[in-house]
Amino acid sequence: MEATNGTNNMQLFSYEQVYKVDFDASTGTKIAVVVLMVVFFVYINCIMLFALKSKSTFHESPRYILFGHMLFNDSVLLLVTAVMYGMSLALLHVAKALCLLLVLISSCTFQNAPLTLALMSLERYVAICFPLRHAAIATQKSTAIAIGIIWFLSSLNFVTDIIYEFIIDPNHLVKITFCTREKLFVTKWQADKAQGFDILYFVSVLLIIIFTYISIIVAARSVSSNKDSAHKAHRTVLLHLFQLGLCLTSFLYSTIERMLYMMTGSSSSLFIHLRYLNFLIVLILPRCLSPLIYGLRDDAVRPLFRYYFCYATRKVKPASNGV
Repeated sequence: MEATNGTNNMQLFSYEQVYKVDFDASTGTKIAVVVLMVVFFVYINCIMLFALKSKSTFHESPRYILFGHMLFNDSVLLLVTAVMYGMSLALLHVAKALCLLLVLISSCTFQNAPLTLALMSLERYVAICFPLRHAAIATQKSTAIAIGIIWFLSSLNFVTDIIYEFIIDPNHLVKITFCTREKLFVTKWQADKAQGFDILYFVSVLLIIIFTYISIIVAARSVSSNKDSAHKAHRTVLLHLFQLGLCLTSFLYSTIERMLYMMTGSSSSLFIHLRYLNFLIVLILPRCLSPLIYGLRDDAVRPLFRYYFCYATRKVKPASNGV
């Protein structure tokens, strides 16, 4: 029976374990694409954060506080993900203590992204549907508390795994391991628990998004004096829904990878290529689109961003249309 359970566990995790990759032109191109995307968009996020820091009004508005949190969270996730991706290609083995830290950060920021977007949609829902109560509900204090709750929820799943590992093996921090999330699983129930958390968050965020944005569309049309205004609001909602949908698919990353493994097999070169595309499209791309969708389309942020982005030329003057 124990041998059977061990075999089942190996089958469960084998699709995400060590893969030896030949460093040819194709691999070099893949690495270059990931590194360039991460470096460029982290640079864009830093400029956007600096622009938000330059105006005191941005510090007081829950909308921009949440946007700044999203930029910071996505930047950290991109950097940690790129580091772990490089470690996996190099087949690098590290101490479990370092692996736990990297996986904790990546796990929290990974789940923070859609949760933050859901919170942003709730803030917009209150602003549009309850404008008179928005100032009392969406305060700096309540926003900080909401962000704290997001970090607590995103860390809850992995922290329970860390506590469980300490209980069964207090000396596990000094062990050397190939650093992946699945390598830190000790029993099958941990994998089931992680999948359960993903499903719970996926359904919860999806319901929040559907409710808030349908309400926003209805409210926008009810107060619109012409069809053009309603159509503009509808296009904005659809664009935001696209970004939110991409981030929600991040919860399905492991499920998609498992399906690819079942369809192609781990020894197939097709699986390696599809696994890379899954990593790039589902994990990396949504975080790169955040500043473009939410920052550059904002009339208050865009002029400041252009100014600091083109700071060396001194051709663009900072301006803000207000919050």
